Amino acid sequence: MLTELPSESRYSLSPGNRNGGANALSITHYFDGYHDIRISAGQPILHQGDECLNYFLLKSGSVRLFTRSPSGREVTLYHVQANNICVLTTSCLLGDRRFPAEAVAETDLIVRLMPKARFDDLMETAPAFRNSVFQSFAKRMDNLIRTIEKLALEPIDVRIAKYLLSFGSDRVRTTHQLMAAEVGTAREVVTRHIKKLSARGFIESQRGAIRIIDASALEKLT
Repeated sequence: MLTELPSESRYSLSPGNRNGGANALSITHYFDGYHDIRISAGQPILHQGDECLNYFLLKSGSVRLFTRSPSGREVTLYHVQANNICVLTTSCLLGDRRFPAEAVAETDLIVRLMPKARFDDLMETAPAFRNSVFQSFAKRMDNLIRTIEKLALEPIDVRIAKYLLSFGSDRVRTTHQLMAAEVGTAREVVTRHIKKLSARGFIESQRGAIRIIDASALEKLT
C-alpha cells in the first residue's frame, strides 16, 4: 500500500526522470527529486480506511478506484491514468480524512510519492502549486459526479453499450464480473442484459470476451 515511503526492496526504486512529458500536469516538476516507484499489476495501493500519508503522481500505468459493498460486490468509481493525480487522495490530504475506497494497480505502475508534510507546505507557500491542485481536483471531481449520475440514472443496457464501445475494438476481452464492477450492478444483471443484446444480434458472448457484431446498433442505445 502507498501509505508510506518504501524503505526496503518491496518496490524497485530507480532514479527519477525529470521530464514529465507534454501532457503532464503543471505540478509535475514539484515531484523532481523523488524516486520512481515501480508497482506490479494487481497490487493493492490503498485500502478503505487507510491514512493518506502521501500525494502521488502516476507517471505510467492505470489505477482502478472502487468501492465494495458488505456483500462483496464491487463498483468502479474511476480510473487514474498516466500523468494524473487521484481526486480521493487529494480530498483526504486536504481534509485530513482516511481513504474512503479501494485502489489497485490495473497495470504495472510507475509513481512518485510526495510526503504529506511537503504537500501541506507547498499548499501554504506555493500559489502556483495550490492553484494547480485545486484546478485538477475540481476537474476530476466533476468527472466523478458524472460517474455517480450515470450509475444512478442510466439504464443498464446503455452503460454496457458505452463500456463495450469505449475500447474501440470489435472484440473486448472482459468478464461479466468485471463488467458488473465497471457499470455498477450485479453480475447476474449483466449476464441477463448480455443475453438480450446477443439475442438482438448486437454482440456475441465468447469465453473471456465479447465480440461486437453491430457497433452502430450499440451506439444508438447510447
